[in-house]
Amino acid sequence: MSTLSLPASVAGLRAAAAVARPAPRPIAVSPVAAAPMPSDQLLQGRKAVEISHNGSVYRLQATKLGKLILTK
Repeated sequence: MSTLSLPASVAGLRAAAAVARPAPRPIAVSPVAAAPMPSDQLLQGRKAVEISHNGSVYRLQATKLGKLILTK
């Protein structure tokens, strides 16, 4: 059995073709819109709640005028 060897120019083309292939495109991920959550569900009858997020604590409070204040 004999072994064929390719000329250097052909071997170089194969190597270049392997490198020149475009990278696969990443799958497009569409952001999922957050569903609105009623403030009553968050506060559960309280005037204020504390929310822990990424190592920080935030305070969400309802005012007498029905507005919400979020503080760190």
